[in-house]
Amino acid sequence: MGKKVLIITSNAGVEHDELIQPLEFLNGKGIEVIHAAESFEAVQTVKSDKEAGPSYSPQASLDQVAVEDYDLLIIPGGTVNADTLRLNENAHAIIQYFSDQHKPIAAICHAPWTLINAERIKDKNLTSYKSIRLDLENAGAHWVDEAVHQCNTNGWLLITSRCPDDIPQFNEAILETLNQG
Repeated sequence: MGKKVLIITSNAGVEHDELIQPLEFLNGKGIEVIHAAESFEAVQTVKSDKEAGPSYSPQASLDQVAVEDYDLLIIPGGTVNADTLRLNENAHAIIQYFSDQHKPIAAICHAPWTLINAERIKDKNLTSYKSIRLDLENAGAHWVDEAVHQCNTNGWLLITSRCPDDIPQFNEAILETLNQG
């Protein structure tokens, strides 16, 4: 059976390239990718948090996802997306399941914010968009400035990247992790 990846988002403010590029890259490698949003309604993307991007239809809502079916979780950035997911109990439960089951999580740009509220950030080494560095450090993370960083602290792999410019390295790290597992 092939690998299966879950991408979770809110329904607004999702950074377009951080959603679409990993999804298309992994699909192109024969990996099944399911996009689940807060609700089963259109997801509005943005470009650089300022311009409206296209809308996409998710394949599921967060409360419908059978998390045990997936090998890896991806959380795209976008300031509004990440801030919204921080307050979503279904998103917290999904993140907690993956970390508790020692399954990898990949988060880019502002997405590591969600790990704070899911209480899965303490002692993790990671990178992110620079504006949330202090938030992550205040929550107990150790921040580094790298295109992609991988951390196994606390028994589960966290793959992080800073911004859309890092997507190629982010995608390769995700693919390598899936190929190893």
